[in-house]
Amino acid sequence: MSRIAGRPVVTPDAVGGGGPLIHIGPVVPEGILTDLVWFHSTNAGVDAVLGGSPWPDGVMLTRTVGRMGRRIAEYILAWMLEERQRTSLYRAQQEERRWERQDVDLVDGDLAVVFGAGRIGRAIAELLRSVGLRVVGVAATPRAIPEFDQVVGAPEAVTHVSRAEWLVSALPLTDDTRGYFGRSLLGAARGACFINVGRGETVRYDALGEALHGGRLRRAVLDVLPDEPPGHDDPVWDLPRTVITPHTAGVTADSDVAEDFRACWESLRRGERPPTVVDPGRGY
Repeated sequence: MSRIAGRPVVTPDAVGGGGPLIHIGPVVPEGILTDLVWFHSTNAGVDAVLGGSPWPDGVMLTRTVGRMGRRIAEYILAWMLEERQRTSLYRAQQEERRWERQDVDLVDGDLAVVFGAGRIGRAIAELLRSVGLRVVGVAATPRAIPEFDQVVGAPEAVTHVSRAEWLVSALPLTDDTRGYFGRSLLGAARGACFINVGRGETVRYDALGEALHGGRLRRAVLDVLPDEPPGHDDPVWDLPRTVITPHTAGVTADSDVAEDFRACWESLRRGERPPTVVDPGRGY
């Protein structure tokens, strides 16, 4: 336990007895921070856990990713193929008993810009490249990452946005990413489709609406929103050419939680840094 906490701990006779606690869950229960040495989030995003308050010193925070990256990547690819293969249109034609061929196209050769180059972003890039897309990642620290064709920093992103067919956000919610997709970035698009699987509050919805109405974006697919579920009168329902899904792109399975917690535990036993440890100051 002292290896986890980085401070002396006393083993309690029972839970709540003043000794070290490890908790696994979506949020931190009230009243356990004094004894908590390790919190493992059952979610990939930890903004709800951090809650904008300073995280206590000596408490390790880890998160769950598991196979979420693959699930999210397949969600994204499914919407890409739905558009290019005109599947919704053919379904509508069938209901009308109408036989009419439509022009279809390949995603092969398209440029996708993926914002976020962590485990989920890398899984997205790996799958998209496997079907022929060119993938540029955007990260806080530009560096070579094998799953991407190229990784650039935020200042260079606008150039690639103007050339992309697909814009994909896998960003966590931090002070730096709140409202990240605003007029300057979305206004640089030239007919791209915007897909958000990260966090709803990374988007300025007035800017998103302007980009859709003005044709800068041809379409939007939103799996995450600031308010979930959105109210009946929420303007997001009225965005043109927009699909809203109920935060289902990367649902966490019990096996994901068990797999990542076990990996963290084994890393600690070996004296290594756990693979999904979170830097509370950065928010991911």
